[in-house]
Amino acid sequence: MCATIHAQMLVDLTVRRTIYVAFEPLLVTVRIKNLSGNQLLLSDVEGKKWFGFEIETLDGRPIPPTDPNYEISPIRIGIGESIAREVNLTQLYPLSDLGSYRVRATVYSAELGYFSSPPITIEITDGRLLWQQTVGIPGNSGSGTDNSRTISLLSHRLTDRTDLYLRIENKVEGIVYCTHRLGDFVSFGKPDIMLDSANSVHILQNSAPRLFIYSKVGLDGKILERLSYQAPKERPFLQRSADGEVRVIGGAPFDPRATPTPMVFSKLSDRPVPLPDVNSTPPSISKPNPTAPSTLNPKKSH
Repeated sequence: MCATIHAQMLVDLTVRRTIYVAFEPLLVTVRIKNLSGNQLLLSDVEGKKWFGFEIETLDGRPIPPTDPNYEISPIRIGIGESIAREVNLTQLYPLSDLGSYRVRATVYSAELGYFSSPPITIEITDGRLLWQQTVGIPGNSGSGTDNSRTISLLSHRLTDRTDLYLRIENKVEGIVYCTHRLGDFVSFGKPDIMLDSANSVHILQNSAPRLFIYSKVGLDGKILERLSYQAPKERPFLQRSADGEVRVIGGAPFDPRATPTPMVFSKLSDRPVPLPDVNSTPPSISKPNPTAPSTLNPKKSH
């Protein structure tokens, strides 16, 4: 994304993608570069916020921040220096309504005035409901409205993949505790989902051929465990024991971030020696010349 065409300050706004499921974290990165030739102090002045966003619907309706009185600490930028900030817009703006929005980052300097990034259009959508259940909170015997959670499993199809999402919310009070993107999902298979004795959610999804992702999430939306599994033979599955615990049966856990094991080529000397023909005379064996260049060792792969 190109920065604004200003001689004294550049503001750039980037997003990881342009389509999001409602309530999931919407992370944007704002980069600010000082080209004024002087050190700048960026701070709020007389109600003018030095850092913020302009968000509007495509028909021009502005979206105000959830808390218009937010405060951000002042910051100094040296001559020619750049700073970058990553912001979760979901926490700052009510972007739960489905539709498209135009987003700009704005920076205010008391010496120079306002600067804005070019707009970026993002789309808020919702996935296809695969599974949903409303459960109580173990140990909470009160009659208030905060004693239940609705758990939803959603799929969201993009051009090149399908994502799986988990949402936990209190529909009575309108509180969404999480909308987690759990990862890629092979849509022709069904994810396994179970609840344990604490009503924590366990999901096992097929993310790629012979690869699976296991997630455990509490009713407060916190991810308690994430593991990846390889299944070269049989598909793993979830199993609940008599005491209410849920575990993965089958498959081999592995770290997908680990460096792959390098391919090892066998040497000529490692190959099995063929059995001699009983009707033929064994050939004589000559010792190799250590000074001669080797043409038998395979080239190393790069």
